[in-house]
Amino acid sequence: MESIRSWWERYGFQTAIVTAGIGLAWIIRQTQGVAIMETYQFLSRPFQSNVSKQELIQDAQVRELRYRLTELESQNQRMKELLQVKVSPTDAGVWATVIGRGADSWWNQVLISKGSNDGIKAGAVVVAPGGLVGRVTHVSPNSSQVLLVSDPNSQIGVVVSRSRYTGMLKGQSQNTATLEFFERDPDVKVGDIIHTSQFSTLFPENVPVGRIKSINLDKQPSPEAIVEFSTPLGLLEYVKIYPFKDKL
Repeated sequence: MESIRSWWERYGFQTAIVTAGIGLAWIIRQTQGVAIMETYQFLSRPFQSNVSKQELIQDAQVRELRYRLTELESQNQRMKELLQVKVSPTDAGVWATVIGRGADSWWNQVLISKGSNDGIKAGAVVVAPGGLVGRVTHVSPNSSQVLLVSDPNSQIGVVVSRSRYTGMLKGQSQNTATLEFFERDPDVKVGDIIHTSQFSTLFPENVPVGRIKSINLDKQPSPEAIVEFSTPLGLLEYVKIYPFKDKL
């Protein structure tokens, strides 16, 4: 008995500390730290902001909804401006497949699978998902040749949708074109949407063409911009043809 008392007097404090530590570890394991977290919250409450947890959650929800709304508005605007092609509200148009294009004229012209037997005539407007593709230049009974807007011989009167400034769009044998403005100081920004103008003689107005990629306001004799076509002309498989009579 004397030996036990002597051992306790010598190691009792260390034993109590170890036992308490083991007990605390067991409690933490069983409660997954909830007790410690609650203790921390209680002790740190005087130093915390007066903003309630509910208010923080609501603020985060509002931010999330705002971000979602911004994204939806952006998608909706893009769909309206680039995918909703308006040529003739009373005519459904004729779908055709692209059946030919030369390696040396990839960006200049395509051959499509509809011709005069399907009512296609020279001057018809050709579009695809995204916007303007070009116009029919030659017609045979079962096929038609389309001059693409990317052809250097293609010139289109266009307008900046946001500011209504106008210019002439000229193809460059690639997926971009050069836009020469008629005004000396046009209100134009990178990202602006370009449509066919009401002054265009070969195309109906308000057909989406592309988006401003870069601007050179110091270009002589008139300011110039590079426009990226909204339709992937290099990947065309299907197009839609609408009848159109020249305004001349």
